[in-house]
Amino acid sequence: MRLHPILAAGALIVAAPAHALHPAPLVEADWLEGQLGSDGLVVLDVRSSIDDGGDRDAFEAARIPGSRYSSYTDDGWREERDGVPGLMPNVDDLEALIGGLGIGKNDTVVVVAGGTGPTDFGSAARVYWTFKALGHDEVTILNGGFAGWAQQGFEVASGAPAAPEATDFSGTLQAPLLASTAEVEAARQAGQQLVDARPEGFYTGETQSPATRVPGTIPGAINLPHDGALVERDGAYYLEPERLNANIDALGLDREAATVAFCNTGHWAASGWFQLSEIGGLEQTTMYDGSMAAWTRDDAHPIQLAGRDIVTVGELRD
Repeated sequence: MRLHPILAAGALIVAAPAHALHPAPLVEADWLEGQLGSDGLVVLDVRSSIDDGGDRDAFEAARIPGSRYSSYTDDGWREERDGVPGLMPNVDDLEALIGGLGIGKNDTVVVVAGGTGPTDFGSAARVYWTFKALGHDEVTILNGGFAGWAQQGFEVASGAPAAPEATDFSGTLQAPLLASTAEVEAARQAGQQLVDARPEGFYTGETQSPATRVPGTIPGAINLPHDGALVERDGAYYLEPERLNANIDALGLDREAATVAFCNTGHWAASGWFQLSEIGGLEQTTMYDGSMAAWTRDDAHPIQLAGRDIVTVGELRD
């Protein structure tokens, strides 16, 4: 790891002419190193306690030069409403959050998670999805996160950077990327592809999240665990597209079909959505941010557990 002294005001080294970078959804550290200093590039570090990814102190101790920090878990990227955690906040609130980070409509955003585990990858995926859901397409994820950047020996800055100057950020909700409970029920009845991104134990009902009222999954769902294509190399976790596509093919998923990704609270679902939509080519994929936490609020909703007939939430509660 090569330590880079804190730059004046935490700025990037050289500003290049403003232009859209149009990165792929997932980029490697060498690509990012080559872009540092580009005008309009924002490296957004979203590390949190998930998978011991870090916090603001960890960011100030070691970070990508010129990057900005926003805690995925603490700064308002998700919210609880009516007892359901993990929901997308109102557009106005997200506009204020993003604009407060100095991110404008013409900026290219590189989202950097800790890179310390497969669940941590969901932090980057959920922030990426949020930008997309607001109509901001100039966004990408750094594969391997900060751990991968440091492990590969790229420059690391230290010290507290200057706070970014707030700017106006305007978003327009992209409704096809966000599924409501009613829309998921309609998709289920229509026989559309439902993809449960949770680890297998949650899918079969052997394990239950405290956020859900009962165990089990939505009847008809297919299980594509969020961590199935994330591989640890030298202490950092990387998404491997070839492994992902092999998993998608093994399940027989139709890349042209309408698809809904879900989990317990819309975190693993964001990783599932990203993997399906942005890497796997299932372009008609939406995400159910309420996921099983919202689905199980209704006693009349059907539930499937492995080896059992379909029952309702209410029947399981009894």
